[in-house]
Amino acid sequence: MIASMTGFAAATREVAGGQLAVELKSVNHRYLEFQCRMAEDLRALEPVLREAVAGGLTRGKVDCRLTFTPAAAGERSLSPDAKAMAALAEASAVVAAAFPQARPLSVSEVLHWPGVLANAEIAPDQIREDVARLAAQAVAELSQTRKREGEKLAQVLGERLESMAALVAQAQPLMPEVMKAYREKLAARLAEAAAAPTDERIQQEVVFYAARIDVDEELERLAAHVAEFRRVLGKGGACGKRLDFLCQELNREANTLGSKSVSSDMTRISVELKVLIEQMREQVQNIE
Repeated sequence: MIASMTGFAAATREVAGGQLAVELKSVNHRYLEFQCRMAEDLRALEPVLREAVAGGLTRGKVDCRLTFTPAAAGERSLSPDAKAMAALAEASAVVAAAFPQARPLSVSEVLHWPGVLANAEIAPDQIREDVARLAAQAVAELSQTRKREGEKLAQVLGERLESMAALVAQAQPLMPEVMKAYREKLAARLAEAAAAPTDERIQQEVVFYAARIDVDEELERLAAHVAEFRRVLGKGGACGKRLDFLCQELNREANTLGSKSVSSDMTRISVELKVLIEQMREQVQNIE
């Protein structure tokens, strides 16, 4: 089963003092890129989220958002850190000795000093395990979303492959008809010019013309690339880069087919092939 690189997942978990929430959004990208948004006091948990994403995904640009919603204000307890206050008081005394005219710190300033108010409910070390479980849950949900999207992409690509195979089948019997028409046209022109060429001379001209416009190799390679595309698509897994390469090869053969075309039918087939290939490339760009 193939997987898309586009998806969204969200998961929540109740913890002591509030609720944790993780949101994951992913879009297509050449490699795996991880970005995380969270409060600064939770920044120490970013490696946990990064590890969970790297363990479950191989490609895509993943945007992660971690939030902590505390419980009702009445149920929270704010406890100043005694060690932080002692260190602050010591530093304040040193400053006051050097600058006697400086005013003392107010209660509000002390409470807002970094590290003084210790809120144990959102201490990263205490919720690390909860965040790891929540991240694993969100990544699993994101993977399922990407796989469901991948099933739809596989169906679309399969339909395009069927159309391409039908066009290649239409092109294969065109060459004998083109050669027959050229032989008749050449003989008619020579007759109009009152020339009397031998059948051998006409045959030589036909052979030279056939060598110049021969597309058998292009058609064979197109059929081979279509078969390989189907095989890779059926095998599944992280195959986006390989499918993109096959799209490039298909486009190369379709272009050559058009450049050698000497009939309106062959030109039409070449154009329709290139339209289908371009549609496939747009979808393949989003496959993991």
